[in-house]
Amino acid sequence: MNAATGEIIAQCKPRHRHQELISFLNHIDKAVPAALYVHMILDNYATHKHPTVKAWLDKRLRYHMHFTPTYSSWINQVERWFGLITQQAIRRGSSESVRQLVLQIQRYVEHYNVHKRPFVWTVSIRSSPKSSAYIKLFLGRNISRDGPGDRHDPAAVHAAG
Repeated sequence: MNAATGEIIAQCKPRHRHQELISFLNHIDKAVPAALYVHMILDNYATHKHPTVKAWLDKRLRYHMHFTPTYSSWINQVERWFGLITQQAIRRGSSESVRQLVLQIQRYVEHYNVHKRPFVWTVSIRSSPKSSAYIKLFLGRNISRDGPGDRHDPAAVHAAG
């Protein structure tokens, strides 16, 4: 997911091993202009840290991997996007086959990218002080209690106190 535009780069794979991740990274490498840096936020799944994946990344300095702290997948915008696709396109039991499911996902991604927009994420510091501490630690930023921040910066974390 491009955090600035909301655009999705997707591929459906039958398994979740390092081989599939390398294939997906190659797909991303072709889709993203070579002049741009690629920052990827991932969970701590072992596949993401496999030696073959590390070797692939070592040859491509424009890639920067950021791993979410354990038990904090809620910070990942992709999790929210998965919620959208589940609600809007692939509810449990809505497909008769894996092939049909893959086609539904591909159609949804194509449609989504036509109407893409970045997510604006908010958190209430008063209702979730532990969450705000994780956010500060993870992003290394000060979060203000005074207002929503710059809504034109899609990378900004907005805090409402």
